[in-house]
Amino acid sequence: MNPFIIPEIVELNTKIAPRHFPLRRASVLQDSFSRMLSRHIGGLQSGQRFETGSLLVTGLSGSGKSKEIGDLLHRFHESATLLSSGQTTKFAACVLDSKGGWKGLGKATLRALGYPIDEKTRRTQSEIWDLVVAQAELRGFVGIHYDEAQHIMRGRGEGELLAILDSFKTLMKSHQWPLMLILSGVPELEDYVRQEPQLFRLMSRVRFEEITLSTDNAGLADDYSVINEIIGSYAIDAGLGVSEDLRSIDFLRRLATAGAFRWGTLIEITLLALDVAKVGGAGELTRAHFDRAWFNKTGMNEIASPFSHPSYETMYRRDR
Repeated sequence: MNPFIIPEIVELNTKIAPRHFPLRRASVLQDSFSRMLSRHIGGLQSGQRFETGSLLVTGLSGSGKSKEIGDLLHRFHESATLLSSGQTTKFAACVLDSKGGWKGLGKATLRALGYPIDEKTRRTQSEIWDLVVAQAELRGFVGIHYDEAQHIMRGRGEGELLAILDSFKTLMKSHQWPLMLILSGVPELEDYVRQEPQLFRLMSRVRFEEITLSTDNAGLADDYSVINEIIGSYAIDAGLGVSEDLRSIDFLRRLATAGAFRWGTLIEITLLALDVAKVGGAGELTRAHFDRAWFNKTGMNEIASPFSHPSYETMYRRDR
């Protein structure tokens, strides 16, 4: 037996890793994407020059942007949408970092399109972006998702920042092969994009909101129901029952607090609790599994976990 492999966790995550919980925001994102794509396909079929659109998707860290957009693009690729040329449309994906400025952005984009480019290339900005457009057209790419886009913009001087923003605009306004963009990141990303008015004008904005819990109607706000569904649906996939205690308003609020009121983090914590339950051979998921998952993740004493401590809302304040 391999001492580095925990079979129960491997088995659980093999089942759950491909799964995506359908939050309401998924339909909002898909609607915005479908409108953008439909306008783009229509522009291509017209045979005339056109400016394509793009999406700016923002939300706090841990809100689940990457997972949501990844699921959208996975379903888009499964749809096998065709161009008039008969090519199947594709959407590239690229995670950005703070290195390299516009040249690093161009190289990362070419690699996302499947084109190998030498790290020491001496091409100009215009040459790199002309190559991106040519390769995208050749390979059937109609758009690019730039994840964590704020990283390449932080700490830049005005001139360097505008050069990066201009690179994005160049892709969208190309006369040869305009490319749709999805720029995703934390809320500060919108402030950067606003500094290029033409780029900002061409973008539709989708904001991922935090979890909202109300005490109206005996605490039965919609998001309580969604959290309850998340716990139940993932537990079913894991072959576990759910303790009645986990359906209480008290526990659901504690789980939202532990997740910093962000959907992605809340789901991550739930999956960690399922790991604990499966390794322990449990038949149902309980509060104790969340306590142990919190300890495994943070190293804090289990009695100080947000799932059991009586003063959890003071210890884990939402504004912090």
